[in-house]
Amino acid sequence: MDEKKKQASGPVKWILIGISVIFLFVMLVLPLVVVVTQALSKGWQCYVQAVTDEYTLKALKLTIGATAAAVVCNTIFGLCAAWAMTRFHFRGKKLLTTLIDVPVTVSPVIAGLIYILVFGKQSPLYSVLEKVGIQIVFAVPGIILATIFVTFPFVSREIIPVLESIGSDEEEAAALMGAKGWTIFTKVTFPHIKWAFLYGVVLCTARAMGEFGAVSVLSGHLRGKTNTLPLHVEILYNEFQYVPAFAVSSILVILAVILLIARNVLEHKGKGEKGDVR
Repeated sequence: MDEKKKQASGPVKWILIGISVIFLFVMLVLPLVVVVTQALSKGWQCYVQAVTDEYTLKALKLTIGATAAAVVCNTIFGLCAAWAMTRFHFRGKKLLTTLIDVPVTVSPVIAGLIYILVFGKQSPLYSVLEKVGIQIVFAVPGIILATIFVTFPFVSREIIPVLESIGSDEEEAAALMGAKGWTIFTKVTFPHIKWAFLYGVVLCTARAMGEFGAVSVLSGHLRGKTNTLPLHVEILYNEFQYVPAFAVSSILVILAVILLIARNVLEHKGKGEKGDVR
């Protein structure tokens, strides 16, 4: 019976594998090949000139800065939220869980519009912020806020399931033995969640670097000031500068590949550690 089942499932298996390979080739591999070939279509010198352009370097610097700020803020928030939701019982816990998932369900463009309504000239907060010299809309702080908004579920969502699975028995035992809170976290809790934590940081970084919608609404497209790399690519493409646009896109591709490798390494190490524990 087993041999008959294997023979019957043979064609189905290869059909499904073929469909998957074709889909991945058309949707992932082919676009990447096009980006690389178009970026180098006019030679290496043209490529280097495009990626070392003044506005490209400023866009790269802003992208890295906004990403770093978002990762730091969301790492702190993710750890605090995960700890609060798994170690304490309080009213509004389900509401907090729902709010954490809001950026996943709300369109980034809508998020950008919300920030414009909250911090724009029509908002009561605008005059207060203007008095202290803070500008949110069409400025770098707005880009950072938008990036933080669209990425803040990633770290907490990776840590929460791990904290729930390990429970609090080891932490309670350490507390009974006289260990302080920071010692318990660093010596008992963090070793269990470190791979999930790093995995969430990598996902947060990848999402932040590629953010377009919310940042596009809030940036004002001020070249050299509020343009991130995705926005800079859009401007170049709309100006029919196709080769520079693809050249700048290749930077994002390279960063994405690096993050993908880091993600796979962390995922593999996390699974290996679980296997060793078992």
